[in-house]
Amino acid sequence: MTRIRAAALCALVAVVVASTAQAQGKAYGKPLTLTEKTSISKILADPHAFHGKRVRVEGTIVEVCEERGCWINIASDKPFEKIRFKVDDGVIVFPLDAKGKRAIAEGVVQVSHLTKEQALAQAREMHKERGTLAKFDSTKYLKDVTDVQIKGEGARVQQ
Repeated sequence: MTRIRAAALCALVAVVVASTAQAQGKAYGKPLTLTEKTSISKILADPHAFHGKRVRVEGTIVEVCEERGCWINIASDKPFEKIRFKVDDGVIVFPLDAKGKRAIAEGVVQVSHLTKEQALAQAREMHKERGTLAKFDSTKYLKDVTDVQIKGEGARVQQ
């Protein structure tokens, strides 16, 4: 009888450990260390206030780089907003099935000003990575753009 109880207890512990690991998700890159979350909407409302600062953001992954898995777009807490979490190519590779899952991500906010030519080139590259180059409309890029993204250091994608 004692062996049956011991086996049942071991099985229960294994289930708890597995479900805890699944809830925490799969880790990518460096371990997460920040405890305070910064809302994406707050970063996008005043990006210059966050430029060069390390932040922790959370949200649903709405897009994954299809070419190399080198970036994810994370939805903001406000509708129709998102921020790109860009990592060095090959250092972290996000799987395509991460789309729709929740991410907790840390990195440094980078703000850059792009001329209309640079914005056009960046948009063309994004369409190429998405496989939507045939639908690319260059007439949408007639002005300079402020680009805000997070230079990714580490992330956890919940299963």
